[in-house]
Amino acid sequence: MAIKLENIKYKDINIPVIFEEHKTLPIFNLQLVFKNSGYINDTNLSGLTNITSLILNEGTLKEGVIDFSRKLENNAIDIYASNGFETFVIEVSCLKDQYPLALKYLSQVLKNPNLNQKTLDKIKKLQLTSLAQKQDDFDHIASSNLKSIIYKNTVLENTSIGTKNDIEKITLKDIKSNISNIINLNNLIIVSGGKIKYNDFKNDILKILKNINIKKTNKLYKIAMNNSKEVSIIKKDTEQSYIYFASNFNMPYNSKESYKTKMASFILGSGGFGSRLMEEIRVKHGLAYSVHSNITNKKSHSHFTGYLQTKLENTNKAKEMVQKIVNEFVSNGVTQNELDATKKFLLGSEPLRTETFSQKLNRAFSLFYQGLNFNYPKDELELINDITLDELNIFIKSHSEIQDLTFSIVTK
Repeated sequence: MAIKLENIKYKDINIPVIFEEHKTLPIFNLQLVFKNSGYINDTNLSGLTNITSLILNEGTLKEGVIDFSRKLENNAIDIYASNGFETFVIEVSCLKDQYPLALKYLSQVLKNPNLNQKTLDKIKKLQLTSLAQKQDDFDHIASSNLKSIIYKNTVLENTSIGTKNDIEKITLKDIKSNISNIINLNNLIIVSGGKIKYNDFKNDILKILKNINIKKTNKLYKIAMNNSKEVSIIKKDTEQSYIYFASNFNMPYNSKESYKTKMASFILGSGGFGSRLMEEIRVKHGLAYSVHSNITNKKSHSHFTGYLQTKLENTNKAKEMVQKIVNEFVSNGVTQNELDATKKFLLGSEPLRTETFSQKLNRAFSLFYQGLNFNYPKDELELINDITLDELNIFIKSHSEIQDLTFSIVTK
């Protein structure tokens, strides 16, 4: 078994195909990944792409959601649309025996989605209800407020679910237009595999491509973070404080130093127990049950962010300690013990990242999307194993921008 990259030419468009034949498990998995088509494009109506994905999970206009879902369930077929920030995905999974039927049902969804006012009204009502419920979710409030500060006046200012005002404005015309822009051969990357020969799959997928229109490729743009160093406090009737923080992280998504980012992030706050933030804030000072941070570095945006909860009386102390730990991390770097422990964990946990067939396909897509070859994980392990303490600390000190923290705090 080996992942391979192929191309299918259809109507003068070269569509990349990431494929792996699995000779033992009788399964089939297909992901139609539309690049630059997530909610990054919700510039006028927040929540539009999220509602679009939910519409595509409502069966077909002819059969409706109940009858169509029953057909899928009776044949152990799953067809599911979802969206991230940069991508929109329609995934099909089934047993190999149901593969032709699964593609038939996928064609029906693409040709005749359940686009009617009743379905749209139902989904909008569910989204508005979900938004209303989040008004008492203090983690959500703190996190959303932080995004609204650091990404003010950009599409990242709002979450994928959108705002009440925008959701209420969305019409069937908006959904139809959005589907037309997203489900587009020029945006498409195919990720697939299972107990099937590539040539057989190629012949069958061409029938699916007939249901996908051709438009201009969606463009991806870089979103700059607002580095305000603001401290925003929201007062609520809460029994503890919710502290969210973020700062800029200046590095291209495809940098050759990405492995250093992974290591630095692990040591500072994404590694759980043993990470710097957890050891200082929870273990040594007992200010929080849990504290976590990580670095996001995507094509469209990048930042350092984290969160914790603490007692009301410890709010300022916890906030100041986060700032102090980040400052010291940049100034002094990491210790040899921290480096050795991180190497041991990252090298030892690597096999767990591709335990399932789905994980292997997802990783292959991620590597392709970042412009990396499929052997990069092996190369990265060698880089992690060989890095010296001085090399990692020089890298950490070069990213002093993460010290410019913005805080969003919900407290009593």
